Amino acid sequence: MPAGRIHDRITLWSLPWVAGCSFAFSRDSKLTLLLCGAFLFAGLMFGPDLDISSRQFKRWGWLKCIWIPYQKSMHHRSFLSHGPGVGTVLRLVYLGAWMSMPVILGLAVVSQFHPLPWDWPFILRTIARSIGEHRAECLVIWIGLELGAMTHSLSDWGGSFLKRSRKRR
Repeated sequence: MPAGRIHDRITLWSLPWVAGCSFAFSRDSKLTLLLCGAFLFAGLMFGPDLDISSRQFKRWGWLKCIWIPYQKSMHHRSFLSHGPGVGTVLRLVYLGAWMSMPVILGLAVVSQFHPLPWDWPFILRTIARSIGEHRAECLVIWIGLELGAMTHSLSDWGGSFLKRSRKRR
């Protein structure tokens, strides 16, 4: 299993290839930039190793405390943290829950002093409509996050495979 600095190097050295392939496929600089930003974010801060006290975890600074319950509930290198698709989706849902808490709390406080002209179904419809209007951008961001995570997981799996094959000799 590669060390954190090796994972960082793999992410940074992969970035030009990711950017080139993205632009060649999409011919859209905005989508390429979104994909590359998501790829870097996943590789450096939002990848599978948030399930341990890793470089990714430490980069969250004082916000790293939000990842402690995640770490307690995940086994390192499990399918739920390092698995294709699943790990990224779980981290997105987990982070989304943390990000929504202050918003929900703020709205609850404001609604006690001033009636709001909307309700929760309206908010959910608005979010769904916004995602629908920006479907390509959302998809590209998810692909970038997943590519960043899979670069990490593939290097873990490859490193483990090499160690096992050397021991067999």
